[in-house]
Amino acid sequence: MKQRLLIVEPSELIIEGMKSFLDGQARFKVLEPEMTVDHLNERLLALRPDILLINPTLIDNVANLRGENPMAVIALVYQYIERDALKRYDGIIDIRDSRAVMIETLAQASPDESTSAATGNYQLTNRETAVLIQMAQGKTNKEIADALNVSVHTVISHRKNITHKTGIKSVAGLTVYAMLNNLIDESSLL
Repeated sequence: MKQRLLIVEPSELIIEGMKSFLDGQARFKVLEPEMTVDHLNERLLALRPDILLINPTLIDNVANLRGENPMAVIALVYQYIERDALKRYDGIIDIRDSRAVMIETLAQASPDESTSAATGNYQLTNRETAVLIQMAQGKTNKEIADALNVSVHTVISHRKNITHKTGIKSVAGLTVYAMLNNLIDESSLL
């Protein structure tokens, strides 16, 4: 099933560029973009996108956008934005990123679990592996978020994905999994 993506950006040029980059990607369906946030909440309720790609200068509070919708919110950056403001997002796409990097960022922010389950591919992403290593070292969600420069919400999403993919629910079990897969060694646990 395709991930439904909504772009919210005031620049028509950037919207068209993003649509061009994502055109032909089997994983994403780009919805009709928004150029303002005037009616964004109504569109979010009606469309229920899986991913919201938004210019961070348009909104102050990312949490208010989510509401009860479990969508990933990605910042589309092409000017200076405070680092602390970007921590609230599930991912960051810089306009200077390559197409491959942009697509990978979108894919990691909202992984399509049905595809993984259907194909039997339960390999952890690079970001999930990084979160798993931090978890095994006993770090809290907040500490992991700070270390990886992502939001706590993103860490929680990655933890859910790790649990879903591995079938292991406890931190102790995940630590053993990390050790068995040579992601950490005993000396890193001290």
